[in-house]
Amino acid sequence: MRWLVRHADCKRRLKMSNAWITGAGKGIGRAVALELAAQGWTVAASARTDSELRELEVESQALSGEIHAYPLDVTSESDVASTVAMIKNEHGALELVVLNAGTHTPVTADSFETDVFRRLMDVNFFGTINCLAAVLPGFRDHRTGHIAVVASVAGYRGLPTSAAYGATKAALINVCEALYPEFAREGVRISLINPGFVRTPLTDRNPFPMPFLMEPNDAARRLVKGLASGRFETTFPRRLTWLLKMLRVLPYAAYFRIMKRITL
Repeated sequence: MRWLVRHADCKRRLKMSNAWITGAGKGIGRAVALELAAQGWTVAASARTDSELRELEVESQALSGEIHAYPLDVTSESDVASTVAMIKNEHGALELVVLNAGTHTPVTADSFETDVFRRLMDVNFFGTINCLAAVLPGFRDHRTGHIAVVASVAGYRGLPTSAAYGATKAALINVCEALYPEFAREGVRISLINPGFVRTPLTDRNPFPMPFLMEPNDAARRLVKGLASGRFETTFPRRLTWLLKMLRVLPYAAYFRIMKRITL
């Protein structure tokens, strides 16, 4: 039970310091970067598109904190490691890391291609693993730090058109659950973020109605509030996530009947 006690000691308000956010060019990542900067954080923002990050830097000039651009493709382990080293060298040790980079391609039986699965796993899953590998040694050495992994409620159970995307998010959920006790023993917090539908360029690709669709700014506030709460998992919007959690425990016969009605 020692790790439970140590984790209880880690519960605190987020203190303003240095944060690194991946996938910060648009959507939830961009909104979280602005939310933290508005609270006074120094934010290192990473994404593949340099122009989006430069726009983010300019927008942050009116805020109490700062945002600095660090263009990055998270699928390159060596580039991730050098970027983390550069951030620490220029701004000091990291207190918070939000691993949000990801992409989505809808998959159906008619559009089934192995390359889609491989690409999404490379970005969503191994991209996150590359980032974890880069920041974890420093956090463990200092017995401090907070890592937030953005997965999705699509990882709870198989959903229509999400065969590839959902698989990557289910893998991230499993990784976080497996690492949580060991991290807690070492004074490192790991949080799991499972958003529902948030209006982003990725969800714009969904060919179906999205219930309880949230705006990125609202999602960012929920995410940051969840990180400060000390709980392991933060989900939003609650009405959708509670429904999906219920579907998670249904027997397959009942679950597939519901999915059949949804997809007709």
